Order: sequence, then C-alpha cells, then structure tokens
Amino acid sequence: MGSKEEFEVNVGELRSLMELRNQEALDKINSEFGGIDGLCRKLRTDQLNGLPNEKAVLENHRSVFGRNEIPPVPAKSFFRLCWDAMKDVTLIILMIAAIVSLALSFYQPNDPKKHVDKSEQQAGWIEGAAIFIAVIVVVLVTAFNDWSKEKQFRGLQSKIETEHKFSVIRGGEAIDLPVHELVVGDVARVKYGDLLPADGILIQSNDLKIDESSLTGESDLIKKSPDRDPILLSGTHAMEGSGRMVITAVGVNSQTGIIMTLLGATKENGKDSKDNSKNSKENSKENSQQTKEERSQVALSGITINGDAKKVANGNAAASVVASEAAEENTKTKSVLQGKLSSLAIQIGYIGSIVAAATVIILIVRHCVSHYVIQHEEFNVSDLKHFIDYIIIGVTVLVIAVPEGLPLAITLALTYSVKKMMKDNNLVRHLDACETMGNATSICSDKTGTLTTNRMAVVQSYINEKFYREGHPKWEDLDEKTRHLLVEGISVNSGYNSQVLPPTTPGGQRTQVGNKTECGLLGFVLDLNQSFEEIRRRIPEEVLVKVYTFNSERKSMMTVIHKEGGGYRVYAKGASEIILARSKFMLGANGSAQKFEQPQLENMVKNVIEPMAADGLRTIGLAYKDFVTKDPSENEVLISGDIDWDNEQVIREGMTAIAIVGIQDPVRPEVPEAIARCQRAGITVRMVTGDNINTARSIATSCGILKPGADFLALESKEFNARIRDSDGKVSQQKLDQIWPRLRVLARAQPSDKYVLVKGIIDSKNTKNREVVAVTGDGTNDAPALKKADVGFAMGIAGTDVAKEASDIILTDDNFTSIVKAVMWGRNVYDSIAKFLQFQLTVNVVAVTIAFIGACSINDSPLKAVQMLWVNLIMDTLASLALATEMPTEDLLKRKPYGRTKSLISRTMVKNIVGHSIYQLTVLFIILFLGENLGLEVKRWPEQDDPPNIHFTVIFNAFVLMTLVNEINSRKIHGERNVFKGIFTNPLFCIIWITTLISQVLIVHFGGFWFKTKALGWKEWAICIAFGLGEIIWGQIIATIPSNILPKFFSFGRGEVQPTSILVTGEYDIPEAGVQLSKETGGIKPAHREARPGQILWLLGLTRLQTQILKELVEKR
Repeated sequence: MGSKEEFEVNVGELRSLMELRNQEALDKINSEFGGIDGLCRKLRTDQLNGLPNEKAVLENHRSVFGRNEIPPVPAKSFFRLCWDAMKDVTLIILMIAAIVSLALSFYQPNDPKKHVDKSEQQAGWIEGAAIFIAVIVVVLVTAFNDWSKEKQFRGLQSKIETEHKFSVIRGGEAIDLPVHELVVGDVARVKYGDLLPADGILIQSNDLKIDESSLTGESDLIKKSPDRDPILLSGTHAMEGSGRMVITAVGVNSQTGIIMTLLGATKENGKDSKDNSKNSKENSKENSQQTKEERSQVALSGITINGDAKKVANGNAAASVVASEAAEENTKTKSVLQGKLSSLAIQIGYIGSIVAAATVIILIVRHCVSHYVIQHEEFNVSDLKHFIDYIIIGVTVLVIAVPEGLPLAITLALTYSVKKMMKDNNLVRHLDACETMGNATSICSDKTGTLTTNRMAVVQSYINEKFYREGHPKWEDLDEKTRHLLVEGISVNSGYNSQVLPPTTPGGQRTQVGNKTECGLLGFVLDLNQSFEEIRRRIPEEVLVKVYTFNSERKSMMTVIHKEGGGYRVYAKGASEIILARSKFMLGANGSAQKFEQPQLENMVKNVIEPMAADGLRTIGLAYKDFVTKDPSENEVLISGDIDWDNEQVIREGMTAIAIVGIQDPVRPEVPEAIARCQRAGITVRMVTGDNINTARSIATSCGILKPGADFLALESKEFNARIRDSDGKVSQQKLDQIWPRLRVLARAQPSDKYVLVKGIIDSKNTKNREVVAVTGDGTNDAPALKKADVGFAMGIAGTDVAKEASDIILTDDNFTSIVKAVMWGRNVYDSIAKFLQFQLTVNVVAVTIAFIGACSINDSPLKAVQMLWVNLIMDTLASLALATEMPTEDLLKRKPYGRTKSLISRTMVKNIVGHSIYQLTVLFIILFLGENLGLEVKRWPEQDDPPNIHFTVIFNAFVLMTLVNEINSRKIHGERNVFKGIFTNPLFCIIWITTLISQVLIVHFGGFWFKTKALGWKEWAICIAFGLGEIIWGQIIATIPSNILPKFFSFGRGEVQPTSILVTGEYDIPEAGVQLSKETGGIKPAHREARPGQILWLLGLTRLQTQILKELVEKR
C-alpha cells in the first residue's frame, strides 16, 4: 500500500483549486501544477488510459484522497427511537395525567359521612395504571414504525445509489462504475445528460455546456473547455456536448460534500438537538434525520440538498442557494389521494363537531330543564362538575369520530407496495407516486426503448442511387469514395463512448454500449466488414476540431475533423428530412456529387423515406461538407482564414448527402398485450416520439395504440402547434381540449410539445373526473414534462441522470409492461385505503352514535374509555395492517380509473357503511334497551363507580365481534358478493383476524376492572356470536341493493379541495429520494403537524383526571 509521499499534491491543494473559476483556475493549474499534464502526473494517472485497474492502486488513492461517499447519519437504536417517541407532547401530558390520576385514586379524604368501597379504590388505580400501559404500547408501536421506516428508507437509498453509474477509463478501457467507486485520479467521460458525481478538471471537451444552477443559482448554461473554464463541479448537469475530466475531489472534499458538511448532514452526533427541539412543532423527528440521510445520498447524484439556510448563510454562498431552494421545494403539494383524504378529514371533522356540540347542548339543556325548571332546584357550585362532565363527553365523541388509524394504513399500504414494486422493476422514488399511478387515466409514452426493444439495427439503406431493401450492400460493390465517407462519417460522428462489442457466446448477439442509434450505425459498419475502432484510433477524440452534439432542437449531430491536404471536413447525421433539407448535393451512382434540389427531395421522400417509415423504420440521413484552401469542387467551400465554428447556421447549410439508412427497432413482443390491458382498464395510451409521422404511425399500429377505422389523430409537431395556438402564438386550452381526447400519436415532438400536451391534459376540465397523467422520459429535455406529470417514469437503462432526478418512478428494465404493473399496485394501494376507510368509518359511526345516544338517554356511554382504547387504537392498527397488505390481482384492471375528482368514498361504500352501521346500531340498541327480552341481566343505570356488569360487557363484546366479521366484508368495496375470495392468499390478514378474536375472548374473560368487563356465560356468548355472524348475511342483503338508487351527493372525499392545514398522512411527511421536485397534483400545501395516537390517549387521560379532580373537590365541599 502506498503513502501520501507518493503524490505531489494533497487534498487541501486540490480543494482550493476547485474553488477557482475561469482564467484564475487556468493560471493556478499552469503555475502550481504544471498544466493538465503536470496535474495528471502528480495524481499518478494518465490522460488517455486513466488509472490502472488494480485494486492496490485504487485503494491507495482512496486512502489518500478519500472515498466518493458521504458518511450517513448513524441509524438510531430502537431505544433511542423509544426515547424520541416519549418526547411527544401528548404522551408527556398523558403520563402526567396518569400520575395525578394514580395519586388521587390512592388519596381518600377522612370523611366519616362517606362510605369507602374498596373495589372503587381498586378500579381507580387500575384505570391509572392502564394509562401507563397504554403509553408503553404507543411508544413501542411508534418506535417500531419509525425503525421499520428508517430501515426501508436506507434500503431504498442503497438501491438508488447502486443504480447511479458513471463511465471512466481504467487501464485504457471504458467501464461503467457505481459512483461510490470513483477515486481521485480517475479519468471520467462526461456526456450529454450526466449528473456529475465528483469534482474534476476538464481534459478534453466537445461543445460541453454545464448547468450549474444547483450550486450557483445561475440558470444560464456555462460553456466549459480546457482552455477557458476547465472546472467541473459535482452536482451539476451536462446539458450539451461531451468531454473527459480527471477527478480531483470526491465525497466530503467535493463542492457538494463541502456544502453537505456545512448543512450538518455528516454530523454523527446530535449537536443541533436544541435547534431540533425548537423546530419540533414544524418538523417530525424522522423528517429531521432522514432528510439529512437522504441528502447525503443524493449528494453523489446531484439532487438538491435540504437543510436550514440560516446555518450556512455566512458560511458558503452556494450552500445558501441550495438550502433556500430546498426550503421552497419542500412545500410539496399533495397527491390526488392526499387531497381526497384531506377533504374527507374536513368533512369528518365537521360532522364530528356537529355531533359533539349537539351532545353537549342536549346534556346541558336536559340537566337545566330537569333540575332548575321541573324540580326548581337552585344552582350550586357542585353543579359545575356535571357541566364539565358533559363537555368531556362531547370531546370524547369528537375524538371517537376521527379515524386515527388512517395515517398508519397509508404508511403500511405504500411501504408494502414499494417493496413489492421493486421486484416488478419499478424503483419508486416518491412514495405518493404509488397511489397516484392507480388513478392514471392517460399515459404519454416514449417509443424508443419503452415500446420497442431499443436494440437498433440498420436493415435498409439507400446509397449511390440504389435502394437496398433486403440485406446489406457488399463493401466491394460500393463506390470507393462513398464507402470511405460512409464508414468514416459514422465512426467519427458518433459518441466515442458508443461501441458495439463482439458476442460473448458463439452465435450470440453483439453487445451495444452507449447510444443505441449510434450503435445501430456502428453495427452497419461492422456488417460491411469494416472496423470503426481502427478509424477512431487514426482520428482520436482529442484531434476533433468541433463537435455539435445531438439535442432535441438540432435533431442532428455534426463533427468537424482536419481534412487530409488541408482544410476541414464536417460530418453530419440526423433525421433524414432535416439532413436532406440542408443538403445541396447528393452522391450519385458513381460517387460523384449531383445537385439535390426540391424535385429530388420530394422524390426521395416519396420513394425512399416514406417506404422505410411505412415498414416502421427510423430513417437517418448521413452527409458531409468540405472546407478546402484551394481548388474547390462544386460541393466544396473555399476558405482563406479562420472559420467561425460558432456560426452553426452557416456550417450546416450546403451539405452533400451520402446515404439514407433505415434503422429497425422492433416492438417488444409483450407490449401490444400490455397496451390492450391498459385500454381495457380505461387508460388511454399516447405515443410521443421524435420519429417522423409515418414511422410513428406504423409502430403505433403495431402496438395497438392506433386502430384501423378508429377516429384517432396522429399529428406532427408543426400541425399540433398550429392547431392548439391562438393568433398570438399562445397555447389555447380551449383549442387543446378539442385535440387531446382523440390524439394518440405526436411525431417529431420537441420536449416543449410533450410538456404542453401533459399540462393541457392535466389542466383540462373536459372530462367528468379530470385526467391523471403519467409520462415516460429518458432525455434531459424530458425533465419539465416528467416534473409536470402526476407520475413521471424515467428509463433506468437508457435514461439520463437528469431525467431520473425529475422522475417519480424509475423503470429498471425500460419496459412498458412494468408501467402496467405500477398501475395494478397503485390501484391496489388506493383500494386498500378505501377498504380501511369503509371498515373504520363503520366502526366510528357506530361508536359515535352509541356514545351520543347513551349520553343523552342514560347519561353515560355504554362503551367505556378503556374499551374504546382497545377498539380505536389496537383494532385500528391491526385492521390497517390486515387490509393494507392485500396483493394486487388482474381484477384491478377490469375497472375504469377513478380520475382526479371522483369521490374517494363511493356510493357503494356509503351504502355499505350506512347499511352495516344500521345493523350494528340496531343490535346494540336492542341489547341496551330490550336486553331483558334476550334473557340478559340488565343494569341500565349504573352508578359511576359500580363494578363491571354483564349487560354492558355483552354490548362491548357484540360490538367487537360484529366489527371483526365486518372486517371480512370490508375486503370488497365494489359490490362483490364473495367476500371470502382470495382471503387465504393474504396470510397476514388471517393471522391478525384470529389474533384479534383470541385477544377479545381473553379481554372479556380476564379483563375485569382493567377493561370494565365481566366474564360471560355460554348463553351470552351465543347471543354475541349470532349477532356477529349475522353481519355476513346482512352484507349479502346490502349487496342486492343497487348503489345507483342513492343520490350522487352520497359520496365523500373529492380531490378538488381548497388549501388546508390538515394533512391526513403517515409517511408523506418523510421526504423520499428526490422529493424536492414538487408536484402540482392536489394544489394543497402540506401541514407541519403530525397526528399521534397519543392525542386520543391524552384526551381519555384528561377525562379521567378531570373527573377525579372535580369529584374530590365536590366531595370536599
């Protein structure tokens, strides 16, 4: 192993170098490091061959200059999470209430007039102890949830890290490595769309332009070159061009790493605990820690860093920019489901408030009338106890009304789905993308790689006025000049990182590395029995004069080389129509340049391009242009001085076309069926591609997107824009609404076209339930559309880092069928939450009603506080776990999507909730008011401190058993009759259901004073079981009632709601990787509060505490 003395430069010198820019950096490189050559020599690396691919050498570099990773915050232990959970304000108040409650239960005033019942004292301390036990349960459950979420987060973080790879040269060979394996001294290859994972000095560049806005806030692209500005920084994006750089700083020593350090992301101890406690009202503990963990991960992939801008305002300007941007971006709007749940929470809040207020008013009025009007009693201070008790009963009713198990159900459904979706090639970066995908009504898909195999091959060509429709031309049959220009143009005018490698097995396919279109062309060179590698060795990348890299605006690529004998040659390739439109000449039958004008262009389009496109081929034009210093031919340009290579318009005009080739990219065999499944599921699939209209139409027909005889539109970009824009050139939503419902193919699309289409569909109010749009993208310029879409899918294989950063889900196999699987999982998440809501709201309606009626009729609730604790807390948790872990089935694709505004609680669900609530309330009221007729021992008006009785125990037991059976009914939310279908495919549901039933039996028999229960006999159990099983029969009766007889307003939780501070969610407060890319789906800002189960316990504890305090005060009076 080497030592620091082997290197003539240290980390500090390199860090100070990377803080400079432009000429200042160049001066320092030349004066202190001896230029680029001297810097490479000091780093023991080679500009052309890079570092040796030897473990000892690489480890030596890591030991001296550090690793390309930022140490994550150490995971909190389970005990630390328990301690954090105990800091919850509601739990602290609850524990104080428990202590006071226990103290009051043991303290008895010496009053000889008052009879002291020992059982009453026992009941007092047991109820106080029950509060403590409840606190322990809540703390353990909360800590376990936090621990499991953190474990899941780290697993997702690790997965994303390994997905991000970068190309480097080691031992003279180009290889792709995970970014954390890069070391200082590596020669890295930068290409269009890359997110730079480390700092470096540019060695060679081809029209390289960098977006440094993530560090500097400057939106303009910065042109980089070895002789102007060679400094490349981690976390920035390569938006145009290509190049090579020598890495000079990694990990915490890179510019992103330095900012991360300033933001406190690498701190290993809680030095900011005071700050965190101050901000506890606004940020959850998980949010505080996991944001740092997340940003430490994304520092290597360039994603915006989160943090507190105040901490770094005086430390680093770039850090301030990043932190302030993150602060703005963290105001992430809600997803479709979040919007609907928030709306539902408001509606439940209104209903609960009305019922609670009515309860209090009725109790107070009844007391006043009976005591002060009828009995003519005078007001006494002790009467205040009754009024306060009435208010407490009203608050308890309100607490019961809120489905506090909902956040846990959301968390479980989403995290469970994320784990399973990874196996289906969907790497979810934003949790809410799961459920949003279930609502998708429209998918705007790329063609290349998603619908097709992305394995390009030239299958047709037009060379020297001869159309080769079957097979390739023979090398010896081609004109000598033409074939030389053809193979040299393809070899040189392609990214040098694009290669075609020999098959690894005899008879196998060649391996394509890099841009697949270029690989198809290079394969054509090999099919002509020529070597592109020999040409590249003769013309290495370093001697290229200028490279105009391909982008969506140019639709072409040009490379300038030195011409033998003086002058320059420009090679061009691109979309055939564009290349031919720029051409004034074309190589004829004998290789001579012939004039190429409008008639020849029209003939070429009709007889060559359109037939190729009709066969589903992508047509590529190849051309060249010579600049000579003397004796110019008709198609050459005479030059006498320097050429302005920045004047691209002049350079590209007057070309000489060499050939037209047709590249085949076969449709994936599984795609037509996948698209048919989407269409059966009510999802419209649109293809947005850069290919010409004929190629696009052919592929779309093969896939099933276009169907013969159907009234669908297939438009090119020009016609699309002409139809949707007004006289001022602005997009008209009204005009767009006339186009998009029938549009199926958009060809020759610019990135702006995709964005306009996506935005137009999302904003349109043309459809009943509004559209939810998913988009696929792989290029850097797809980022705006990916951001705008409700769900953005980036290609894991062909996608650029910028596209992946802008996405919600990464398709690790680039396959459209994986999108269909995402739809299934999304609908499953949506349905899981709807199932839980149907179950939970039935429980809450019954509980609120029985508490309200009981309070008004017998001045007490038949369901006691501890019993409600069991129903509300334990059964919520277990039910959410059981109903949120159902596996998706093909049946999910047999219904239409919900859309953006369709009610979360449908009329069918309302019918089930109301129907089962009526059944359960009828049973409970029969037991309560007609229990004698059932042979029960009735005690309808118990004193406050009476021991548990059979009457109220039967009510509690019957309620829980009916609820348990209704949990089976709740597995189906679309009116299905067979509620047992698939029940054994979810063993977790069966285990939880049986466990809950056993727990209920134990509670009834052994609960005693703890749960206010008395052991039941066989007769009482028979009554409870019979009423419980009656739920199944009643469910079948409800299923026979058609849902459409209910009014349309019998549905709740629509997506279009006003902004609110309520955020009904469990996991959304915790940002996932890349969460800074805000979505515009729900239009609601998130709240900074989080609901804890401790709040319910707090109110129950205060009820007990206030009752005891007032009781003592009254008795002392």
